[in-house]
Amino acid sequence: MLIGRLAVAGAVLTLTPAHAVGQTPEPAPKTTNPSAAPRTPDGHPDLQGVWANSTITPLQRPKELAGKEVFTEAEAAEYETHALEREREQLGKLEDETSGELNEIWSPQGKVVASRRTSLIVDPPDGRIPLLTPEAQKRTAAASESRRLHPTDGPESLLLRERCVLWGAGPPMIPVPYNQNVQIVQTRDYVMILNEMIHDVRVIPLDGRPHLPQPVRQWKGDPRGRWDGDTLVVDSTNFTDKTTLNGSDDALHVVERFTRLDARNLLYEFVIDDPTAFTKPWSGAISMSATEDRIFEYACHEANYSIVGILRGGRAAEKER
Repeated sequence: MLIGRLAVAGAVLTLTPAHAVGQTPEPAPKTTNPSAAPRTPDGHPDLQGVWANSTITPLQRPKELAGKEVFTEAEAAEYETHALEREREQLGKLEDETSGELNEIWSPQGKVVASRRTSLIVDPPDGRIPLLTPEAQKRTAAASESRRLHPTDGPESLLLRERCVLWGAGPPMIPVPYNQNVQIVQTRDYVMILNEMIHDVRVIPLDGRPHLPQPVRQWKGDPRGRWDGDTLVVDSTNFTDKTTLNGSDDALHVVERFTRLDARNLLYEFVIDDPTAFTKPWSGAISMSATEDRIFEYACHEANYSIVGILRGGRAAEKER
């Protein structure tokens, strides 16, 4: 299944760093044109619309760029050129290995924007995800070994994105290689976020209600929203132990911040805190741009024909051994 073989891309770079968990958040960046940023009847910034977040910038800073937080303008242009060449080469190989249903038409490209950062991660300063705790290392190693030995025993052996259960919706909303658009619908009491990839929806209450009881767990966590000045803050807990973000577990706590900079730009920041999985919190940010594109239905599972094909392939491979 193609989506199981594609590497998750990064997201468009941001103009400012996110704050760390437990610290007082820095003021949201000032809009570049305050009068152009619309507001709802109740006075809050209007976040509604379809937003694109495609990019060539990776989530983590590549090791060959260690110590380099920001590109020069010339370096950014060169990186863009070679990154596009690498992706075209990768997609060309996939074309040779498949029936030709995937090519660069399906993979919109973003660019290295004004900040020219070399990673989406803004903290730690090295642009890398912190080390896992010893317990998390053991757990992720065991999961990897189980998948290596039993990759197609049954549907449950496959990744969530291969099963079309969850991919890209977050939180946090780390962009995927294609179908990167996000739609936001906003009322006084709720905010709805729809991800085009696998058509996942999050409905976020703004009425101050408490989180669900701890035994109640959800795929995308239990979100609660509030306004911090002109920034929407979304706090999510109560994740299941079946979802994972680079080694996270059910103690995952995600804080997201949405700030509309002007009529065309939306700043998205996130902070990850999971003390039983990561040795310290980490954060990142993405600048989304308004688009006139529509959200299309992503019929990922296609009646689960792909899952049937994968499992039949597994049985055929077993007979050859």
